[in-house]
Amino acid sequence: MPCHRLFARALIRLSPQSSDENLPAFLQGLVTNDVQGPLPVWVGLLSAQGKALFDFIVWPAGDDLLIDCEADAADDLARRLSLYRLRRKIAISRDDTLGVYWQAPPGDRGTPDPRIAALGQRWVAPVATDEQSADEQWLAHRLSLGVTEGRAELGDGETLWLECNAAELNGVSFTKGCYVGQENTARMNWRQKVNRRLAVVPLSQSDPQRRRMTYPALGLAVDHLRVEDIPQAARPAWLAHEG
Repeated sequence: MPCHRLFARALIRLSPQSSDENLPAFLQGLVTNDVQGPLPVWVGLLSAQGKALFDFIVWPAGDDLLIDCEADAADDLARRLSLYRLRRKIAISRDDTLGVYWQAPPGDRGTPDPRIAALGQRWVAPVATDEQSADEQWLAHRLSLGVTEGRAELGDGETLWLECNAAELNGVSFTKGCYVGQENTARMNWRQKVNRRLAVVPLSQSDPQRRRMTYPALGLAVDHLRVEDIPQAARPAWLAHEG
């Protein structure tokens, strides 16, 4: 059986509890990308200073929305969204009956990853009991393309959203309305000044003082570097214009 399931991902379901609730409008005022247009989209939920707290993919599900996020961060994210819910009639909870699935080569399953198509096809489906994990294959494929995600790599309120390469990876809209952390994000974009970026580098070239995460089995690390210090070989095609 081919390995497609990403066990390191979980799904949070947002469901309206009233006919007049508008789930896209609820998220629209919180996250970095436009969730009132075509879905799926990759988004960030930021601190007031514009630093990444969570990153996730938003999927349509009839009247509901599904949030495809790190399994280890799902409960924290659900609690954070519940704080923003206030008195709105929206149910927010994990949906463990569904899983996130992925395949690298283009095919007739799923939809292209909303960050870059080279990441492969992604879809949501009911889970089965005999599934094998594709997490290792996904990790190697993602890092080979220089794409970072998750709290271990992006940090927990440590990295400005544009330093996470969000503009290049289709993770931010500069034309939508306000959201948490918008002011610093918009200012950086207006000034066209991103001084540091997350980069996937060979472990042998990683700077321990700038290191976020290591993957010894792959010989890779994620560093938070000044743009001019990113090795040329570590600049993916989607970032080739920088520096």
